[in-house]
Amino acid sequence: MSPNYWRDRNVFMTGATGFLGSWVVQYLVDAGANVTTLIRDIVPQSNLVRSGYVNKVNVVRGGLENYQLIERALNEYEIDTVFHVGAQTIVEIANRNPISTFESNVRGTWNVLEAVRRSPTVKKVIVASSDKAYGTHKELPYDESKPLQGSHPYDVSKSAADLIAHTYYNSYKVPVAITRCGNFFGGGDLNFNRIVPGTIRSVIRNERPVIRSDGAFIRDYFYIEDAALAYLMLAEKMDNPAIHGEAFNFSNEIQMTALDVVEKVLEKMNSALEPRILGTATNEISHQYLSAEKARRVLGWAPRYSFDEALGKTVLWYKNFFKSA
Repeated sequence: MSPNYWRDRNVFMTGATGFLGSWVVQYLVDAGANVTTLIRDIVPQSNLVRSGYVNKVNVVRGGLENYQLIERALNEYEIDTVFHVGAQTIVEIANRNPISTFESNVRGTWNVLEAVRRSPTVKKVIVASSDKAYGTHKELPYDESKPLQGSHPYDVSKSAADLIAHTYYNSYKVPVAITRCGNFFGGGDLNFNRIVPGTIRSVIRNERPVIRSDGAFIRDYFYIEDAALAYLMLAEKMDNPAIHGEAFNFSNEIQMTALDVVEKVLEKMNSALEPRILGTATNEISHQYLSAEKARRVLGWAPRYSFDEALGKTVLWYKNFFKSA
């Protein structure tokens, strides 16, 4: 982050009560930004609320499906920068409820971008896509030239949102940039179906951790504070119009199986518990990881934390969370 860059800058955040959004809000508020958030549901245990940062931002109550509300917020708060990270992000929920996922992730994206197009104060917008937008490819790692070909509900919703963002740049020159990240982990993730928080909670409760897949699914795992800092760096770099319309992968480029991750958590927590492998996961990609070469080359980006450092910070966050819960 550049010193003083965000001081007094008017920023609009979707997804502020979510895992990534709460961390981006914290960094922005601490940097002196005037942050306005779109919040549908108040989640008392969310990182945004528990940290107290919800009391340091403007709150607009409503959902991504409400176009008029988004347009009003951008204009009334004279927004300069938009971070659109709000989405339904859980694969299992997407499989059960594809329509609500499409409404949030696809309609929500075009609502934000159309509101930006009609809001003269907005200078830049970052849209959160995902590594899942690439779908399945034989050649790995994914770089930004790979086609977007999701097959299952969540993946398709991200492919569609990503392409819509490109459309608004190519057709209307909306100043947009797109992020594609691997699997986030870190403090503040309250979706305990995810492998890192679920395993940590199991160890704290002295229960065997559960792996929904066969344990062999391969992903890259990206620390949430590195992700938040990557978003801020990209937004700052967007003062250069050459960045507009571009997509960037962010990743620590380390491939790990689900079983690898569980074992590393168990080791970090000095636990002898044995994981329970269910093998029930469906409609998920078996092997994914990203190349972050473009982000390193074009943006000068690099992660701040090693996986081991990040996992240590994550375990400490959850120990404190469950101690005070």
